[in-house]
Amino acid sequence: MNLNERSNRMVSSTPSIAIQPRRRPAALGSETRFDRQLSKILEHATEVFDEKGYAGASMRDLSRASGISLSGLYYYFESKEKLLYLIQKHTFSTILERLHERLGEISDPELRIRVFILNHLEYFLANRRAMKVLSHEDEVLKNDFGAAIKALKREYYRTCVGLLDDFKRHKGLDFSTRIAVLSLFGMMNWIYTWHNPRIDADAAPIAGEIGDIFLRGICAARDSKRAKKRAS
Repeated sequence: MNLNERSNRMVSSTPSIAIQPRRRPAALGSETRFDRQLSKILEHATEVFDEKGYAGASMRDLSRASGISLSGLYYYFESKEKLLYLIQKHTFSTILERLHERLGEISDPELRIRVFILNHLEYFLANRRAMKVLSHEDEVLKNDFGAAIKALKREYYRTCVGLLDDFKRHKGLDFSTRIAVLSLFGMMNWIYTWHNPRIDADAAPIAGEIGDIFLRGICAARDSKRAKKRAS
């Protein structure tokens, strides 16, 4: 069984992320209906932000898309900014929880990097609209909302840094972890702009190829530096 097959078999169902609404009803039955409605609104808001952009979307657009009155929307959210915050929080929290769950079962440094790549691409391809909104509305949120999302992004970035540092030590390599990590995100983050499900493979084969290209590249850094030293 190869590395991609092993990592793919570890895919578990996406953990549900508790989204804290603005207000909650007291009764348990009402709370369940409340949360279902909340998820519905977030789904429609993601579609509207994707189609119109955050700046071009209005609460009236969100009301029409979701079939919920303006007053009903304001029952759940006090602002359009809160909607964008919850979309981004749910997305990053889900990716991180899935990743930590899967990494907990693996010790091999190379396989851990491959699982990171697979986890990232699986979520991107399964949630194209949400990932497009995240990519295009990256700097919109300010104050506490922006700080909370930046903290999740830092956790994700640092997780990847840790994986690359472990791999570097394991292989005795010498390269810039920062440049390697940012290069890897550059390879992965724009897949929604070119992936065509009619002609392109699904997440696992693509993750395998990206992993091969990336890992060969950082492993070649050692040979490149040695060649330069010999030449000098």
